Amino acid sequence: MVRLFGPLVGLFFAVALFWSFGNGAYVAMTEEVPETAEEMFHKHPEEVAFSFDSAMGTFDKRQLQRGFQVYKEVCANCHSLKHVTFRDLAAIGYNEAEVKAIAKQWPSKAQTFDPKTGDRGERTNLPSDPFPAVYYAGQGVPPDLSLITKARHGGPQYVRSLLAGYAEQEGYKNEQGIELLKKFPDAKTPDGLYFNPYFANLNLAMPAPLVSDGQVTYSDGTSASVKQMSTDVSAFLAWTAEPKLDKRKQTGWAVLGFLLFATVLAYFAKRNVWSNVH
Repeated sequence: MVRLFGPLVGLFFAVALFWSFGNGAYVAMTEEVPETAEEMFHKHPEEVAFSFDSAMGTFDKRQLQRGFQVYKEVCANCHSLKHVTFRDLAAIGYNEAEVKAIAKQWPSKAQTFDPKTGDRGERTNLPSDPFPAVYYAGQGVPPDLSLITKARHGGPQYVRSLLAGYAEQEGYKNEQGIELLKKFPDAKTPDGLYFNPYFANLNLAMPAPLVSDGQVTYSDGTSASVKQMSTDVSAFLAWTAEPKLDKRKQTGWAVLGFLLFATVLAYFAKRNVWSNVH
């Protein structure tokens, strides 16, 4: 009896499995998926040309210094830069005296710990110290910015678009002219969050850090519009994420030249070695 019903039970479960799969596939292909506010109003990063984009491109040191100034005066209040040391700033054009002055005058001091007494303290930063960690007292945990352009799809273009992309949600329309709150009345930004169409779900906890032109006064006289400051600090953060980019490109071209030369040399060597055969 068991032998009779065993195959029937197995057949029943197989049929049920295939029916469930087929029904699910049919529903997935035919049922309309309702549009969401994120799909209709999320914007991809704007295309911005940076000096280091191409294979031959290099960092603009003046732009990196402007970007560091924006980070120092605006971003450093909430965001750490723990994978960068003060002496790394020499690579973007600061001399030894300037690096020492930046380290000494930095608002946050280096933390110390005496293992004998268990006492903690602080001291003046040295050029060899990494930028001190920022302890944020507000809501949420602001991310460290050392590698942010590597951690976000779109890299510096995304960071630049996000910083310059805050908007008033009331009356906001997408490129098709559809108004957000008329199409999705329940998508109103909650209290404590801020509307930004370049953020994945349109709302983020960080208020707009760059709110007006001239918020930072550039030492080189460059006009500090919101877009200019956003572009400069994005370039600086691209450098913090990959400070050896220029040297890597130089090495890459040298390696390609060597491989090309070696290929030609190997070809003529092969012609010489096998000349009697050919």
